[in-house]
Amino acid sequence: IINAEKSEFNEDQAACGKLCIRRYNFGAEEDQEWLTLCAEEFLTGHYWALFDGHGGPAAAILAANTLHSCLRRQLEAVVEGIVATRPPMHLSGHCVCLSDPQFVEEKGIKTEDLVIGALESAFQECDEVIGRELEASCQVGGCTALVAVSLQGKLYVANAGDSRALLVRRDETRPLSSEFTPETERQRIQQLAFVYPELLAGEFTRLEFPRRLKGDDLGQKVLFRDHHMNGWSYKRVEKSDLKYPLIHGQGRQARLLGTLAVSRGLGDHQLRVLDTNIQLKPFLLSVPQVTVLDMDQLELQEDDVVIMATDGLWDVLSNEQVARLVWSFLPGNRDDPHRFSELAQMLIRSTQGKEDGSTGEGQVSYDDVSVFVIPLHSQVQGGSGP
Repeated sequence: IINAEKSEFNEDQAACGKLCIRRYNFGAEEDQEWLTLCAEEFLTGHYWALFDGHGGPAAAILAANTLHSCLRRQLEAVVEGIVATRPPMHLSGHCVCLSDPQFVEEKGIKTEDLVIGALESAFQECDEVIGRELEASCQVGGCTALVAVSLQGKLYVANAGDSRALLVRRDETRPLSSEFTPETERQRIQQLAFVYPELLAGEFTRLEFPRRLKGDDLGQKVLFRDHHMNGWSYKRVEKSDLKYPLIHGQGRQARLLGTLAVSRGLGDHQLRVLDTNIQLKPFLLSVPQVTVLDMDQLELQEDDVVIMATDGLWDVLSNEQVARLVWSFLPGNRDDPHRFSELAQMLIRSTQGKEDGSTGEGQVSYDDVSVFVIPLHSQVQGGSGP
């Protein structure tokens, strides 16, 4: 059952399904084919993904069709380490160095670290595929990506962009991702401009000021901060400080190089600042932040869910408001086999001025909205181990 919904005329893309990760049989030939020995030797999991496109739907469509395959390949490459009690240093079937086991122990490498690494590598691989495909077809665009993977009793949430995953339980509401915007990644972006000032082509200043400076500010002492600063200090305004700021605007209106509202995602290889040859891609990371939820350590109830949604939902509803909608809906509909899908639909309606209740009336999101509802209790019951 796919517990997903999206708003009308929505250009977001989504994907979900079962992950079947095959073991690799090592032999004398390095290019030996992947072999499926028997069903019991599959490592199986489940996959959900939301892609919020911008500059057209092309990148989001490619990501929806590609990322799960990239992830499966990356997981298959390390599956022997994933199913091992302790991840081996080498997957070639023999120990090259006697100190290898000690190396793994010293670094504290765990099974979940291999899954996290596979997710990070899969995002990068998918980003490269999107870049090649869009260039070959003379298309442009990018997308954010929010992915959840259920594997061996754990839920891995990987986020590159401003979508959000939220754990909602009877006594707990916990974000499982963080939004990546020009403001939240200010220091990383500023530091890149500091190390590679040529990326700004002399058109922008990397320094942040409380407001856009004007000619009248020349010679005045104003507050500022640079890449190494969390706090603020004063400097005397110079002519170079009057250039357009690297990050302009506040909150949802903040833009990177006056162009893009997100700082991580897939695609955008050809994106340039209007009327310039300045590329945004060097400032955009395709690498996700990965959060791990150990479901085996939770006493899960049948109403415990993870809500995955694009930013259109979170523009008008807070975490607490979404949690209240979940709590008000699920307990009274336990006999409905479609209740999780209906919850996704209700969350969509609540952003379009069509749902009254504890969140207030008439809230309208003017952005695309897509929602997954993942029931955690069925993930543990169904099992996702080898």
